[in-house]
Amino acid sequence: MTSSPLLFTVRRFQPEMVRPAASTPREVKLLSDIDDQQGLRFNIPLIFVFHREPSMAGKDPVEVLRNALSQTLVYYYPFAGRIIEGVGRKLMVDCTGEGVKFVGAEADVTLDQFGDSLHPPFPCFQELLYDVPGSELIIDRPIRLIQVTRLKCGGLIVAISLNHTMSDGTGIKQLMDAWAEMARGAHQPSIQPIWCREILMARDPPRVTYNHREYEQVFPPNNTINEEDTTTITHQSFFFKPSDIAALRLLVPFQCTTFDLISACFWYCRTKALQLEAEEEVRLMVIVNARSRFNNNHSSLVGYYGNCFAYPATVTTAGKLCGNSLGYVVELIRKVKTQVTEEYIRSVADFMVINERCLFTTVNSCIISDLTRAKFREVDFGWGEGVYGGVAKGGAGPFPGATYIVPYKNAKGEDCFMLPICLSSQVMKRFAEELDQMLNS
Repeated sequence: MTSSPLLFTVRRFQPEMVRPAASTPREVKLLSDIDDQQGLRFNIPLIFVFHREPSMAGKDPVEVLRNALSQTLVYYYPFAGRIIEGVGRKLMVDCTGEGVKFVGAEADVTLDQFGDSLHPPFPCFQELLYDVPGSELIIDRPIRLIQVTRLKCGGLIVAISLNHTMSDGTGIKQLMDAWAEMARGAHQPSIQPIWCREILMARDPPRVTYNHREYEQVFPPNNTINEEDTTTITHQSFFFKPSDIAALRLLVPFQCTTFDLISACFWYCRTKALQLEAEEEVRLMVIVNARSRFNNNHSSLVGYYGNCFAYPATVTTAGKLCGNSLGYVVELIRKVKTQVTEEYIRSVADFMVINERCLFTTVNSCIISDLTRAKFREVDFGWGEGVYGGVAKGGAGPFPGATYIVPYKNAKGEDCFMLPICLSSQVMKRFAEELDQMLNS
C-alpha cells in the first residue's frame, strides 16, 4: 500500500496576499469556547485534485481561483484577518482584511504519473503546499495558506492549510463550496455565512454537567512505548472495499453503521498493535457533529461555519478490548455517540473556561472522524468533481493518533473507505497484520 517513489519539481510563483474584493468591517470577533480549545490550535492540511476539463481550456486556474477567493473573502472576511489571544487564553479574530497567503505554481507532472497514489500520504506533498516558516503557529499569522498548482496534463491541485480554530469539517466544506461557486461565476454564496459564535460560549456561571473523560489528564506508565514519538512516525492509508465491509459485518451479530464498524476495527487493531499491558486504559474519541443535536434552534445554525462538534471518549482496558468480540467494541462506540446533546456541548464549553482550554487526553488515545458526509470531492471550481478531496494526511496537528474515514474510489471504480493512519513503523507493520487477519478470518 506504500506510494510509488514519484518525484517531480514544482515552480512556485511569488507568494501574495489575497484580500477581499470589497471593503469589509474592521472589527474584533470572539471565537467560541468550543473553537479555541487547545486541541484545535493547529492547521489542517487539505488537498483537492482535479482532472483536465476541456471546457476550461485557455483559462488559468491560478487566476480563476485567486479572483474567486478575493470575492469569497468579502463574505468570509474573518479569514482575511489574524487570530489574536486575549485574557484567559481567549482567542479572537482581528478582522484586519490583510488577506490570505496564496501561491500559484506549476509542476512538470501529469495526474497519470501519480498512478494509484492520489491519496494520503501524497508523493512530494511538501512541493504541493508551500511551507511558510512558522506555519505551525496560529497566532497573528494568515488564517489560510493556499497553493494552486497547474499540472502538465491540464489538471490542477489545490492544497490548503487552514486554522482549525476557525472551522470544523462542515464549516470548511461550506467555505470551499462558496469559493467554488464564485469560481463558476456566482455573485454571492448560495448559503450565507453566519458568525454567531456566542451560541457556543460558556454559561455564566459555567456548570459542567457531564463527566468529560476525553479531557482527563492521564500520565503514561513508565514502561509504555510512546507511540506519539513523532521522530519515528510513518504515514500509511488503509482501504476498505465493499467486500471488506461485508466481511466485517459477519463479525458483528447485529445491524450497525459502516462508521461504527470501521471505527471498531481501527481501535481494535491499533490497540493490539500497540501491545499494551492488559490493565492499561485505552480510549477512543469519536467526533460527533452537534448541529443536529440542538433542540429548538437547529435552523439558526444554517450557515454557521465555526466548530460545532464534540468528541466524547469511550474508555476500557486493553485486555477487555482485545479479549472481546468486535461486537463489544461496536457497542462501546454506539453508546458514547448518543451522549452528545445540546447540553453536552454546552458542558464542554463550560469545562473549557474552567480548565484553561485544556488539551484532550493523549495517552493511549485515538480519535476518529467521519468525513464521508463532508463530500469534499464534490467541490467544483469549474473543473468538475475532484479525483480526490479531503485531508492530506492522518493525525491532527502534533497528535498522530487521529484518523479520518474518507470516501475513495479505487482503480476498479468501487466506492471504498480510506483510513490515513500515523504510527511508528513497527506498530504500523503490526497494525497492517492485525487488519489483514481480521478481514480474512
